Amino acid sequence: MQTHEVFNQVPNIVPFDAGRNPALLEGLHREGAGWAEDEVRELGILAGGFAAQEWGRLANEYPPVLRTHDRYGNRVDEVEFHPHWHDLMRVAVEHGLHGSPWTDDRPGAHTARAAKFYTWGVAEAGHMCPISMTYAIVPALRNNPELAARYEPLLASRTYDFGLREPSTKAGLIAGMSMTEKQGGSDVRANTTSATPQPDGSYRIVGHKWFTSAPMSDMFLTLAQAPGGLSCFLLPRVLPDGSRNPIRIQRLKDKLGNKSNASSEIEYENATGWLVGAEGAGVKTIIEMVNMTRLDCVIGSATNMRASTVYAVHHARHRVAFGAELIDQPAMRNVLADLVIESDAATTVMMRLAGATDRASGDPAEAALRRIALAVTKYWVCKRAPSHAAEALECLGGNGYAEESGMPRLYREAPLMSIWEGSGNVAALDALRAMGRQPETVEAFFNEVTLAKGANPRLDDAIAKVGKELADLGDIEYRARRVVELMALVLQGAQLVRHGHPAVADAFCATRLGDDWGIAFGTLPTGVDTGAIIERAFVE
Repeated sequence: MQTHEVFNQVPNIVPFDAGRNPALLEGLHREGAGWAEDEVRELGILAGGFAAQEWGRLANEYPPVLRTHDRYGNRVDEVEFHPHWHDLMRVAVEHGLHGSPWTDDRPGAHTARAAKFYTWGVAEAGHMCPISMTYAIVPALRNNPELAARYEPLLASRTYDFGLREPSTKAGLIAGMSMTEKQGGSDVRANTTSATPQPDGSYRIVGHKWFTSAPMSDMFLTLAQAPGGLSCFLLPRVLPDGSRNPIRIQRLKDKLGNKSNASSEIEYENATGWLVGAEGAGVKTIIEMVNMTRLDCVIGSATNMRASTVYAVHHARHRVAFGAELIDQPAMRNVLADLVIESDAATTVMMRLAGATDRASGDPAEAALRRIALAVTKYWVCKRAPSHAAEALECLGGNGYAEESGMPRLYREAPLMSIWEGSGNVAALDALRAMGRQPETVEAFFNEVTLAKGANPRLDDAIAKVGKELADLGDIEYRARRVVELMALVLQGAQLVRHGHPAVADAFCATRLGDDWGIAFGTLPTGVDTGAIIERAFVE
């Protein structure tokens, strides 16, 4: 005898169109990369499809395994992945998410890549780490023209060629980065790894690294102490003679999230590396790679917010509670609209930063804006993602707390971007450092936000408040987070006022800049057009 009938359960959101995103597509055209819309939409269908969503689930259910030795006792230092990890990587590489801007001279190439990176990230976040580092290594590698000439075409190749072989024999390469050590963390100048020059021009590297993400990559940039000071080196896993470079993987990290991606501790046992940039210029050289990954941190957080919002809105559209669909309950509408506002703000400013990346090489003002805006946005957007994910999960109630919903994976992933490349204090203090060392960045910031002046009085007041905060340098480091948070909110508000949906822009300025807001999401004031805002998260 049947005991109950299943009803009032939400239908599976899959398949859905992850590319149906007005804030993203509007930004794509605004920043000069409208020519990429078809590919972004194609990736959106793939990312929200049954296959890619299942690839992402299985890659996280069965995380990578370290094999330090083969069956005969030989040291191999290999990482074994679920087969669907490689499917995810293959799609990302084939669509150029790892390197297309370095071979595409069309205006907007970085913007197009950012939109694709964002869209495909909805499928699975972990594999985007090696994709990001491969993209980011190219500007730093160009500090050694010989190495760049040899490897850059392979780093930008659209062929995913996994396996341990000499790099020049492969059809495509993936790159990683090793910076931090046990005793130093973000203070990389405290590194103790040594680099000893050899007669053939190479260096002998000895030391350890506390975090090396994606240790199965073909090559890494690393920092080590050379005779001339802290320097940057390129270390391939396989040397030109075909022998293995002694880069020993000690263990894989057991992490909160990002389970599909291998992160490791490694030892350099007289490994061989080649200098990139001048001796003593290690931080200056590798920071070019770090700054490119900083953009991807913002993109990753914006992607997480978008996915969380879409899942929450989908649930509310199909679940009945207290006599009405959840999406029609006033309290829930307030929460959902607030989640959309935060997501739209992150996406809109992210696309502006991608556009600045495109224009920075030929426009000093855009380069200055990118320098300061990336730092303040990385601080704020990446810090907002965890609370945003938690609120979205709560919209699904107990169903959201179950692994099957996919929400716990988004929740565990959310804090990573704020930690990667330097956590909150590092990002906030770097923004102050930029303003102190490059005063033109302050001018660029105000030039950008004042373009929106006069359109919203709350925004105007907030711009003036930033000026007052920066005019007083007393205790500026103590106030770093407060100042940078305000700058990030003003930058987001300016972008939304100029380019966003009017209802989103008005609500953002009233709440984030006008203090007409509570502490939790879902405390929007009355009069907000929640219907128009929530509709921006429809993907069915």
